Amino acid sequence: MVTPEDIRQAASVISGHVIRTPVIFSPTFSTMTGANVYLKLENLQLGGSFKVRGAQNAIHARRNAIGPKGVIAASAGNHAQGVALAARNAGIPATIVMPEWVSVSKEAATRGYGAEVIIHGTTLDESIRHAMSLAAEGFSFIHPFDDPAVIAGQGTIGLEIIGDLPDAATVVVPVGGGGLIAGIATAVRDANPGIRVIGAQSRACPSCAAALEAGHPVTVPAGPSVADGILVNPVGKLPLEVIEKLVEGVVLVDEPAIISAVNLLLARKKVLAEGAGAVALAALLSGGVTVEPGSTVVAVISGGNVDIPLVDRILRRGLLEGRRILHIAVAIDDEAGALARLLGLCAAGRANVLHLRQSRLDRDLSLRMVRVELELETRGSEHNAAIAASLRREGYRVELF
Repeated sequence: MVTPEDIRQAASVISGHVIRTPVIFSPTFSTMTGANVYLKLENLQLGGSFKVRGAQNAIHARRNAIGPKGVIAASAGNHAQGVALAARNAGIPATIVMPEWVSVSKEAATRGYGAEVIIHGTTLDESIRHAMSLAAEGFSFIHPFDDPAVIAGQGTIGLEIIGDLPDAATVVVPVGGGGLIAGIATAVRDANPGIRVIGAQSRACPSCAAALEAGHPVTVPAGPSVADGILVNPVGKLPLEVIEKLVEGVVLVDEPAIISAVNLLLARKKVLAEGAGAVALAALLSGGVTVEPGSTVVAVISGGNVDIPLVDRILRRGLLEGRRILHIAVAIDDEAGALARLLGLCAAGRANVLHLRQSRLDRDLSLRMVRVELELETRGSEHNAAIAASLRREGYRVELF
């Protein structure tokens, strides 16, 4: 099992190769929860996530055994970039096996850091097994989470949290394979045995929660999630041993809560986090993690590597969930000025038109009428009701959809 001394040594090894990321206070999230909420921003780390810490330490630990072919790893993205960066720092080649569903941006970034990428496997576990089989050809394999040196490297985040916030009462950490929470728990519980460490995992892939219930790693049915970086199945054996001893529990988080957390981070703190990176905050804001009023709580924002097209979809979904987008359909006379009048009423109600579609071919529509579908940006439910009411007062038949 990884020891606190292993983590302190890892901190010395990786110093100068990684960023000591900031811990920032959030008045908004503090008001929402009643606690003093801080965010540990590993999305600002080199490579866009915490993964470079463990990769740097693992490569250093194997430095005398790495052959001319270099290192090989398997990852859905963030570990890949961490290994690629760490290998480049060490001047050795890196080969990364990535699953078929890996995001475009993470694959491109991994190649950009100088690694060779092999796409193989429908699950991360299949990718890992393929990478391990290739390791027999002369590569040194770097496991994404089931490796003591990797866990120790990730644990340096815990040292930084305690160094910045010695009075922290609760630390909430994303859980995929378990290496991050195992390292952080080892570090912070050594410094303060009374501190609570709680894991947060997507309900789409509850592998750690299931493993805790079963007493050993298990493979669970899994579905798609915006938190693709933590769709790890099963959880690691070494991390699970630590989690069972040092972690209070693992909270499962639904998709709407994750999407909301990503949106709130961007809107309130101007922090761009990927779904997996925001899951700890999602667990906190959705009420999955109970906290003492006025206590100091840290949510680890573990990464920010998200495809730009996905950011757009997340933002739009967040607006829909928050009733900030109103979809209506109105039938108007097909004549000059009719559409301008309708849009003028929307503008008078301070609604912003995002999209407009006209149709003249509906079977139930008069030949002299046109159906206008509008997507409006609004301020919320009350504003939506006011806009619909104002249009009805002017004689329009408003359909909401």
